[in-house]
Amino acid sequence: MPDSKTGYSPGLEGIVAGESAICWVDPNAGLLYRGYDVHELAQAASFEQVAWLLLHGELPSNSEHETFREELAAERHLPGPVLAMLELMPSGTHPIDVLRTGVSMLAAFDPELNDNTHAANLRKSVRLIAKMSTLITSAWQIGQGRRPYSPGANFTHAARFLFSLTGREPEAWETRIFNTVLVLYAEHEFNASTFAARVTASTLADIYAAITTALGTLKGPLHGGANEEAMRMLRDIGSPANAEAWVKERLGRHEKIMGFGHRVYRTGDSRVPVMRELARELGKRKAQENWAEICEALEAAMEREKHLYANLDLYAAPVLRLLGLPPELNVSVFAMARVSGWCAHVVEQHDHNRLIRPRCLYTGQPRRSYGG
Repeated sequence: MPDSKTGYSPGLEGIVAGESAICWVDPNAGLLYRGYDVHELAQAASFEQVAWLLLHGELPSNSEHETFREELAAERHLPGPVLAMLELMPSGTHPIDVLRTGVSMLAAFDPELNDNTHAANLRKSVRLIAKMSTLITSAWQIGQGRRPYSPGANFTHAARFLFSLTGREPEAWETRIFNTVLVLYAEHEFNASTFAARVTASTLADIYAAITTALGTLKGPLHGGANEEAMRMLRDIGSPANAEAWVKERLGRHEKIMGFGHRVYRTGDSRVPVMRELARELGKRKAQENWAEICEALEAAMEREKHLYANLDLYAAPVLRLLGLPPELNVSVFAMARVSGWCAHVVEQHDHNRLIRPRCLYTGQPRRSYGG
């Protein structure tokens, strides 16, 4: 919390840094998108409905929903030079680095790049949401020495991504589960990447610059990179029976355990129960129930040892793995969902802008003379 004398709070913990009508993270484990409980949205809404809600403030009508789906499908194609750039990326480049570079390059091909009006920002948001999905899948296929797949326009956003990654039409249950993942990751108030995007937008930089900033922030293992690290951790543990000893060993070395703790939530991440159920369902379908069981054993051990609760990344890791996604793409999938929230925040920032320029608490030398 802020120091009562200086107002300083390391990491801005507890500091209210702005206003937003988009999302509320309740410290007691609630999460609302524009007033709607994320649990209800995760169970019943499509990602397209949620993205529209975040951008426009209300759920779409049936005709708006269908039109938005068509717009996302129509905007999914990448400019030729961007595809050519993907061919030039060095082998082994992390997918999130490719995605960040691709989004930055897309800016040059948007005719409305420097138009920060509300309507133009909404149109650019549609392009970004659509093209980021294609950037991820195209870059992955090219990196594997394959040509990108071209899905039909009739697919939902979730199904289009899965088809573009595998080359086969996904089962209805696969699309449903992946759609839920996207909804759960779509927005989360003033998290690090969203705040970074708003700082960039507050200078009146364009929306592509703001989203590129957000992608750079998301990469870190204390933010989006945590779900990739979580899968490595689960593999290392190997069995639910190993979880407690593994936790004690790591804590004894004062190491951070990924997938646990949150700056805001006091009693656990409100999205975890839904993702936990997805992990259990997928485990049964794939006869790999051990992944969810390892997560549950970890939860119990961490609550006993550190009074820390799981966050969304812990269970997202096995869910994405059981859907057949390479762990290297976990952070990119996070970005594919969160771009809807990022764009909504950039639109809101530009609509009610004030430059974000905090002060620092100086800890250097006092005033002194130069030259003796």
